[in-house]
Amino acid sequence: MDKVKTERIALQKRELLEKARSLPTKPGCYLMKNTAGQIIYIGKAKSLKSRVMSYFQESQKSIKTEILVSHILNFEFFMTETEAEALVLENNLIKQHGPKYNIRLKDDKSYPYVVIDHGQPFPKLQYLRRVKREANKEVFGPFVTGSRISEVMKVLTKSFQLRDCSLREFYSRKEPCLLYQMKQCSAPCVEKISKEAYAKNLEMALQFLRGKPTETLDHIQLMMEEASELEQFELAAHLRDHKNLLNEFLEEGRQRYAELPRGDENIDLIATHTGEHEVDMTITMVRNGLMLGHKNFHYPIVEMNLDFLEPEEEIVRFLMDYYSSTHDSYPEKIYLEISRERKDLLQEGLKTIGPMKVRRPTTLLQSMLRLTQDQALESQRFRLKNSESLHLAHAKLQELLNMPERPRRLECYDVAIFQGTSPTAAQIVFEEGRPVKEKYRHFHLEERPEGNNDFAMMTEILERRIKHGDLPDVFIVDGGVGQVNMFLAVLRDFKISIPVVGIAKSKTKGGESQFQNAEVLKSEERLIIPGRSNPYILAKTPGLFRLIVQMRDEAHRFSRRLHHHQEKKRTFQSWLDEIEGIGDVTKKKIQSKIKYTQAEILEISGRELALEWGVSEKMIEKIKDHLKKGPAEE
Repeated sequence: MDKVKTERIALQKRELLEKARSLPTKPGCYLMKNTAGQIIYIGKAKSLKSRVMSYFQESQKSIKTEILVSHILNFEFFMTETEAEALVLENNLIKQHGPKYNIRLKDDKSYPYVVIDHGQPFPKLQYLRRVKREANKEVFGPFVTGSRISEVMKVLTKSFQLRDCSLREFYSRKEPCLLYQMKQCSAPCVEKISKEAYAKNLEMALQFLRGKPTETLDHIQLMMEEASELEQFELAAHLRDHKNLLNEFLEEGRQRYAELPRGDENIDLIATHTGEHEVDMTITMVRNGLMLGHKNFHYPIVEMNLDFLEPEEEIVRFLMDYYSSTHDSYPEKIYLEISRERKDLLQEGLKTIGPMKVRRPTTLLQSMLRLTQDQALESQRFRLKNSESLHLAHAKLQELLNMPERPRRLECYDVAIFQGTSPTAAQIVFEEGRPVKEKYRHFHLEERPEGNNDFAMMTEILERRIKHGDLPDVFIVDGGVGQVNMFLAVLRDFKISIPVVGIAKSKTKGGESQFQNAEVLKSEERLIIPGRSNPYILAKTPGLFRLIVQMRDEAHRFSRRLHHHQEKKRTFQSWLDEIEGIGDVTKKKIQSKIKYTQAEILEISGRELALEWGVSEKMIEKIKDHLKKGPAEE
């Protein structure tokens, strides 16, 4: 750090310290802001004055804290009556602003759920891995991988003859499908069953998922006996097999936790394991006396604000974040090893979310707690052994680029020209190793008289990108040394200093290379780093390999999607012009809404297309007739 910058930061700290001396000693939240006015860190405190002052006082602090403090230009505060109120406010503010230096729990994977949308006509059981809690939606789960919940869902659907088709199929069907003949669907699509009767069947199936399996199993037994009396022996055999599978599912959940104390049928057990680089947290979920599975989370130790917070404070913060945003059903009790003071604070905070009680594990629950702790340890061991840690991937990128802090936000760009015209570019954004699709962007670039001018196109992209602010920590370019140097040159023109890397496949072994001693295999992915004589072989760090390659592939996919969309509109235009009797206004209306291939248009009902495109069914018939004849090839 140069002398001028060091002196500026020191003066800034003295000014902020003086400002902090005037803060109240009451509980509340503080919001740290950078030179651009962006909120970069949010915290809570028992005493706002003492906590905020500690950031700017001369004392030994971690590298993370020093970097954070160097970016703080100003701060705001919100006062609360109690520390618990500050905890709730902190959680809401972090969710609202997403500050760069607040860490969030990273879920190791997605988990299966069973979802029923009661807002749909004749609701169906859906197997989903990503869900949003919305009005009229009932959500069960998450279920542990290998729990056979998908089989259970299929069995319930077939046993109670529930709908299993998509809404498009449901609305377009004129005759019942084969499942109706097999007595595996009641054919609500063609009104073979009333809404009232269907609702009763659905309710009976859901009792199993709601923790009242006896009612469901007894009803299947009754249907099995009726089928036998009617000499429908094949149906009776299917129902018998269905009942056996449901019983096996129940038994698997009960056997593992036969010692579960009475009154603890709906609980979460929470344990952590602190390794050399990361902390893993496991939540064991038990609902209606059955273990649904483990949810595993992790976060890097270096990201923890240990200069001012105890590890237990971070755990309390994480649990507030988790329970305020989870899609899962809330437990009645939460068990974890934690001090009485922090337990009471968490209890007060959770009151604003749901009626959950925080407890220390009882003697009867010790074996379950040990299993939860073992799960946290093994989750970390497995992830690190297989180099799957996103933290390690970002840490390696930090090391390769000699950055003062771990990069969090990465952006990847793919520039393409299709058929010699219509230059386009795609911007892909990943934060903490995860895609942030709402921040993806397409760029329609200016066509230039000189043709393909890479530098001019890159300048246009960055000029438009920079106007939006909130720039990434690292730019990634799909390409080699030439593309990287070009990107850097454009950044220099804008007086922006942000690292740039490229991703490219190696040349065939023994072929020409722009690097010294290049002896790499064909198709090997390389990271092009400015100032480095040889590229970095990404296979050396599997986590980084997966992250960078995924971003590059996402950029390709996103860019191709724009191309295909343009091509579909162009192709659609070509044969739409051949149909007589379609005016320009109608053509534009259809073109703005087209999202199907010609084959798909023929399969979709005329009524559905007419409603979607805002034209008459007669017009749809005319279009379909033309397609059946086969439009002229270009």
